[in-house]
Amino acid sequence: MSTILETSELPAVFDGVKLAAVAAVLYVIVRCLNLKSPTAPPELIYQDSALARFLLKSCPLLTKEYIPPLIWGKSGHIQTALYGKMGRVRSPHPYGLRKYLTMPDGATATFDLFEPRSEHCIGEDVTMVICPGIANHSEKQYIRTFVDYAQKNGYRCAVLNHLGALPNIELTSPRMFTYGCTWEFGAMVNYIKKTYPQTQLVVVGFSLGGNIVCKYLGESQANQERVLCCVSVCQGYSALRAQETFMQWDHCRRFYNFLMADNMKKIILSHR
Repeated sequence: MSTILETSELPAVFDGVKLAAVAAVLYVIVRCLNLKSPTAPPELIYQDSALARFLLKSCPLLTKEYIPPLIWGKSGHIQTALYGKMGRVRSPHPYGLRKYLTMPDGATATFDLFEPRSEHCIGEDVTMVICPGIANHSEKQYIRTFVDYAQKNGYRCAVLNHLGALPNIELTSPRMFTYGCTWEFGAMVNYIKKTYPQTQLVVVGFSLGGNIVCKYLGESQANQERVLCCVSVCQGYSALRAQETFMQWDHCRRFYNFLMADNMKKIILSHR
């Protein structure tokens, strides 16, 4: 009798285990995809001025609620991985000329120059001077995509190649790019100003590049001449606090720290 009772209860036990497993998987999916994260308009911090009011009026997208793509749109990890994969397949290949500049200490700075492919909407000559993120250069997918879009809208683009980042350009002095050195970016901007005396500048920096461009503009009043505006994208404001943050396991931050450190090691060792 006891044997019959035990065998009759086994299917129920297995069903309970299956339900628990399914529930655990669903919980992990919801957490990883941030599906419970509410959508909201971006938080804007600005000083009330005529320029700020003009920008808010001209860019209503800044005050609208952001609705990400369904299922995967709320996960920064999946967005990063998906764009990284798609970018390698669909990334445009704008044509540009590589320029070489000799620095006072013997270093060879390089940047790529891309001419506009249409007339600017206001008919003026505007050049975007672009500083990529850490260990990046003009051949990266996100830079190529940005340049292609800017060219189609009438902008000339000058993209700095961080010193030592390009695998086929050897270092000619015992240094590579650093977190706050503005020398190469300043040399590129001066070249653009001298070569195109009629052009106005839009300064753009991504991540580490955001630090460099903001530092460059603040170093001297002369650096701000002919600059219409500066756009800093995903800038890190404190290297020391970022270092502490990247050592945490929360949100896989330490994993990203490992990837960035490994990339830096490869660049350094390539110039050994």
